Amino acid sequence: MPSSNWTRRDFLEASLKTGAVVATVPAALQGRTSKEDPVVAAGPNIEGTLPITLRINGNDRQLRVDPRTTLLDCLRETVVLTGTKKGCDHGQCGACTVHLNGRRVNSCLSLALMHEGEEITTIEGLGVPDALHPMQAAFVACDGYQCGYCTSGQIMSAVALLNEPCGPDDAAVKELMSGNICRCGAYANIVAAIQQVRKNV
Repeated sequence: MPSSNWTRRDFLEASLKTGAVVATVPAALQGRTSKEDPVVAAGPNIEGTLPITLRINGNDRQLRVDPRTTLLDCLRETVVLTGTKKGCDHGQCGACTVHLNGRRVNSCLSLALMHEGEEITTIEGLGVPDALHPMQAAFVACDGYQCGYCTSGQIMSAVALLNEPCGPDDAAVKELMSGNICRCGAYANIVAAIQQVRKNV
């Protein structure tokens, strides 16, 4: 039928018939598994992953990871410990801070494969709601958070600071915490929480 003679009804009927044919094609092709068959979707490609055992919060985790996987992505996506936050993903904000053998590191700048055999501690490994780490309790008492996104990294850095050379005054604490950014600006309360714990250590 020439296009000039098509009515709106003709167009709608043709569209419905074409849609019905397209919808039945996948069902008709079910069961075809030839590698050359473009209809069959390929499964997830896990070629190239490597086995690794990471000791996280006192537990050994046997994993397979892509060699390019950062420790941050491994913790969040593979182990599903989402307390460690992804902020800038460039080592500039400190939201991803975790402990490696007791020392604080930005997990977004470190590859997971580099840390087999090391003790990795995340915010989930510090304390639980019924038994908070003193630093966690101090952050609550001093209102050391607002939106909370940076809080886990702030607390991990603050706990590490307890074992680092640091002067007694607030300025010294601010200097050692300068790698952790709080977009809400809760710095005064964060410093107060840290100083409260330092007095009791």
